[in-house]
Amino acid sequence: MGRLIRGLAAEGNLRVLAVESTDIVEEARQRHGLSETPTAALGRALTGVVLLTYLLSKTPKERITLQFQGDGPMGGPVVEAAPDGLVRGYVKNPRAELPLRSDGKLDVGGLVGRGELKVARALNSGDLYESSIELVSGEIAEDLAHYLWQSEQIPSALLLGVRVHGGGEVQVAGGVVIQVMPGCPDAVISRLEANLAGRLSITDLLLSEGLEGTVQTLLEGLAYDPTDLSVVGFHEGHIPVRFGCRCTRERATASLVYFSSQEREDMIAEDGGAEVVCHWCGRKYQITPEEIRSLPLSEEEARNIPKA
Repeated sequence: MGRLIRGLAAEGNLRVLAVESTDIVEEARQRHGLSETPTAALGRALTGVVLLTYLLSKTPKERITLQFQGDGPMGGPVVEAAPDGLVRGYVKNPRAELPLRSDGKLDVGGLVGRGELKVARALNSGDLYESSIELVSGEIAEDLAHYLWQSEQIPSALLLGVRVHGGGEVQVAGGVVIQVMPGCPDAVISRLEANLAGRLSITDLLLSEGLEGTVQTLLEGLAYDPTDLSVVGFHEGHIPVRFGCRCTRERATASLVYFSSQEREDMIAEDGGAEVVCHWCGRKYQITPEEIRSLPLSEEEARNIPKA
């Protein structure tokens, strides 16, 4: 279970959200069989979409989807989150790897590559708003900060990090976003820039200071004031966030409706049914012959039925 905290600093001139996402990223790694660099890439994206969702959503039923469409060998990440605390995501090639960068760090930018970031916001009304920007680096955090500037016209510092053990498991993951509100005094901006320039990596801070301590360190001298989340029902002082998928057996079965009746019969003859794998979470559904034969005709077959 991950957890998110939020607050203000510098007398309301800075807006702050932070999330500890270690368990979320580790579950994604296990579900998708990710190797080291895809773990870092997907983990950053999962952490980032949580921050953006709680930053931008106005109602509990909105969802935000991020698609990193680069030309790198990994394909993705694609991630989605909602204010109900559920986040999910995947990459197309979970075992893709590149050599370490010259500074000894994982080459997330190389795995993602150059291309565009597509952002889809599904609103409570049912409307879908889509936008896209060119990827700045493929390193995830820089690209999301660029999106926030383009879409909200509010400068934002966005820090994302994932650290893995030698065996591949996630040691720590998390992120912080700090938005500079309109009219913010230059002295506040200068102090924030100095704090960020002198910081350890976000993963070092999370390991040594914890989530709350990380925020306090980044906002040293700027009077951070955490939001009292108990007034909205979160009495432990944080909002719980977890990896969770909206797939169901019914949806998995319904996905077979796009196959023709003959293709469905071939599935039954060759495999004794069908296996449907959710790309979001990796869950496998075994669909029985009876369930397959109960499906309606495909759209193409239905159109070709002679009319009386």
